[in-house]
Amino acid sequence: MQENNRVALFSDDPDWHARRLTDALARRGVEAVWLSFTDCSFDNSSPTSGLVLPGFETELPSGALTRLIDPGTLEQITTRLDILHALDALGIVVSNSARAIERTVDKSMASFLLANAGLATPLTWTCESPQKARAILQHQTRNGGKLVLKPLFGAQGKGLRLLDASSPLPDPEEVDGVYYLQQFIDTTTGGEGWHDWRVFVIGGKAVAAMIRRGKGWITNVLQGGVCEAAPLESGLVDLAVAAARALGTDYAGVDILRDHEGRFQILEVNSVPAWKGLQGVIEVDLAQAIVDDFLSRIDATSPVRIAG
Repeated sequence: MQENNRVALFSDDPDWHARRLTDALARRGVEAVWLSFTDCSFDNSSPTSGLVLPGFETELPSGALTRLIDPGTLEQITTRLDILHALDALGIVVSNSARAIERTVDKSMASFLLANAGLATPLTWTCESPQKARAILQHQTRNGGKLVLKPLFGAQGKGLRLLDASSPLPDPEEVDGVYYLQQFIDTTTGGEGWHDWRVFVIGGKAVAAMIRRGKGWITNVLQGGVCEAAPLESGLVDLAVAAARALGTDYAGVDILRDHEGRFQILEVNSVPAWKGLQGVIEVDLAQAIVDDFLSRIDATSPVRIAG
């Protein structure tokens, strides 16, 4: 494929983040062509290797940045990820890749991979059986402990439930047939109030971090969490970088908290992270850092260097 200075930017919602990425690409002499997954399709009569991407009718993009994948049916999400898989199969640099997104958005797989890599993460259980879920809840809360029930594919702190020994277990229909239960860690024991960390990892390096402080145990910015810049201390950095590597992300927002024994624990790895809150408290231009790493990956796979 002849190299060009045009890349696909997948974002069904052209939000603040997409605009920042577009500007960062432009500063490197690269044009971002915004694409909605709903406008893309497969067509094996297409001259561009069976993919139909508006704006790329005769030539594939040099690379593809995934900013946002909107919610949809299982079939819709599968098709959208298949488009990213197809680009990867055609040798196009995709960041983050479909593989990385699949690993991170599925909390059960993410927890499995983190634990299997030997990384500190709260105890978790995933099952379909309400009887088994109820037995886990009863056993884990009998001495005053608590569990967090999370949507398997949820984000932004939505749909979380804190369960104790007296809590009823939701019916399977309320959890889409799957119970994802995670050990609850109280972050107020050190006297700091409810808080956790978001560490931003790009290209295998931690570039920025913040503490999110909440009025309650859910600290997400969209749930009222307040951000403040945090130092990149070694224990935090090492764990975040290892988490991003274990799940195969090019860039990620890694959520970490500290347990009552002072150990950092990985809560989640976000492969399609928002960073507006973090950007507001740091000086590093995160969009530019993401773009520069992305373009370096294209450059590494191409004999022709992208301008800029």
